[in-house]
Formats: sequence, structure tokens, C-alpha cells
Amino acid sequence: MKRPTNWSFFKSINRIYYVYGGVLISFIVWMLYIDTHSWIIHSELNYEIEQLELEKEALNKVIKADKKTIKQLQNQDSLERFARERYGHKKENETVYIIETNDLKENLKKN
Repeated sequence: MKRPTNWSFFKSINRIYYVYGGVLISFIVWMLYIDTHSWIIHSELNYEIEQLELEKEALNKVIKADKKTIKQLQNQDSLERFARERYGHKKENETVYIIETNDLKENLKKN
């Protein structure tokens, strides 16, 4: 003889799964979108960190170039040459004629 199946037992197990599933989904949604330490905020902060590191590398290159220029300008002759080329300085009783060409303009823009 067959025993009758107790369906109320299975229904209560399904309810437990629904409760745990609902709690789990709520937790995942909370952690991904709502929380102050959410995944979205972390991804934005990681992107900002990457941008700042790239900026840091670029600034370090500029610093190295400036240090090289400062080292070169320790000599009086190179300092005078730099001032004449970049800023148009001249000696007393001296006339300077500036002749501009397209190549010269492009070189000055690069520097």
C-alpha cells in the first residue's frame, strides 16, 4: 500500500527557498548599486586612480626634462643662449633681427 504524499512539507521548503533567494538578491542589489562602497563607486574610483597615475607619469617626464634644462643652464654661455633664443634678450648696443620661417615656427611650437 502506498503512503500518501505530504505536499505541505514541499510547499514549506519552496517558501524557504524563496525567502533565501529574495534575501540573496536584495543583498546583491544593495552591494552593487545602493551601498556607499558599491561596485559602481569602486569602478569610478579605480578609473580616477588610473588617470592620476598617468598624469603623474607625464609630470615626472616634465620634471626630468626641466632638471636637464636646469643642469644645462648652469653654464653662463648656455644661459645667455637660452635667453636669446626663447625670450629675445640682447646685449646693450646690439640690434637683433628676427627672421621667421615656417620651420622655425614649427620648432618653437614643439618646444
